[in-house]
Amino acid sequence: MKITQGKINELLSEPGCEHNHHKHGQKKKSCQQQAQPGAAQGGCAFDGAAIALVPITDAAHLVHGPIACAGNSWGSRGSLSSDSHLYKMGFTTDLNENDIIFGGEKKLYKAILEVQQRYQPAAVFVYSTCVTALIGDDLNAVCEAAAQKTGIPVIPVNSPGFIGSKNLGNRVGGEALLEYVIGSAEPEYTTPYDINLIGEYNIAGELWGVLPLLEKVGIRVLAKITGDAKYNEVRYAHRAKLNVMICSKALINVARKMEECYGIPYIEESFYGVDDINRCLRNIAAKLGDAAMQARVEQLIAEETAALDVALAPYRARLKGKRVVLYTGGVKSWSIISAAKDLGMEVVATSTKKSTEEDKARIKELLGKDGIMLEKGNAQELLRTIAQTNADMLIAGGRNQYTALKARIPFLDINQERHHPYAGYVGMIEMARELDEALYSPVWAQVRKSAPWEEEVN
Repeated sequence: MKITQGKINELLSEPGCEHNHHKHGQKKKSCQQQAQPGAAQGGCAFDGAAIALVPITDAAHLVHGPIACAGNSWGSRGSLSSDSHLYKMGFTTDLNENDIIFGGEKKLYKAILEVQQRYQPAAVFVYSTCVTALIGDDLNAVCEAAAQKTGIPVIPVNSPGFIGSKNLGNRVGGEALLEYVIGSAEPEYTTPYDINLIGEYNIAGELWGVLPLLEKVGIRVLAKITGDAKYNEVRYAHRAKLNVMICSKALINVARKMEECYGIPYIEESFYGVDDINRCLRNIAAKLGDAAMQARVEQLIAEETAALDVALAPYRARLKGKRVVLYTGGVKSWSIISAAKDLGMEVVATSTKKSTEEDKARIKELLGKDGIMLEKGNAQELLRTIAQTNADMLIAGGRNQYTALKARIPFLDINQERHHPYAGYVGMIEMARELDEALYSPVWAQVRKSAPWEEEVN
């Protein structure tokens, strides 16, 4: 797959994404935003492609570029695996000045052969970077030659960071799956209840709290795209009966094109919060159209929510009425509000960053008329909002923890770097425990005390 301006425009104009709906005949500005040199935009296209594909656990992921592009490749996200851990290896061609001058294609070819000989991966994903795209290395040709030599799939992912944002990179990764992987193998057998989970990356093992629920009611997950996935299962994802988008429109192009090519309908669901997981199970069963399964879902929901009410009772008593500022993106902007409300907490402000119009409508409904919606947020704006709302806690991504510390309030990491699963019914208990421990840590009584020189001398 070559990345041309036409392909970029196609991905930026994805009709399945609310962000890309035309308004007065014009695309929204956010859809055509280009990365600016020296400016951090929450990741580049290369980062986005890696986020989407690296959770394929038995594949090798080779970064063709300077070593800095590989970065902390094995620890940047909390995607966990139940089997192979090859995906945690940080492979890079580590280009130097001579390679940039004379070209890096030979070095890349040798690197692919070495990875195959030493690790026997199911496949090799090769990622271009800004440098290798600028010097003109032909990723597609090298990957094709290496695939013929090694006898395993070698997939080029043309995702140099300068083409756009992380979200565009997610879609580029999805295009690589559509072109080279999905539809290239057949499963041993299929059932009328096969689904794919798309946009679920098994952060902190969240998927493992949800899969047993699906199994109990007779739903079979044919392929995960891509959390805790094997390369081969992604290959036969085209035989599922339903695609379930989980909490993200990052791979919406995959779901939409699978509907066009293979006739697989898709729905978008969330695993966060009691109401959302209940709705998710009901909607999947309804789409699969099995009355007996729908009855099993209702029985499961009744059992799980009853047990959850007992487990959450002590936490709800301690968390009730606590005021929270939420700063995250996309569907989590409203799905975490739902989870917090289940615990009796009050979300007084949330961001609408990366949120669709549908997301924003849900946020308004959940927040109420007094809730604050933050279009843009920096440390100064967050501190002002925390003071204005008299918030007890900040829930956000890891980079905002220092903002919470400046405000002297507890902080909970909700983004991909976290180490605690919050999805499903068991995730609600884990979230309640983490919120309780953060809010009632004795350190806050200490840090909020006046310094000795600030106390009045009697």
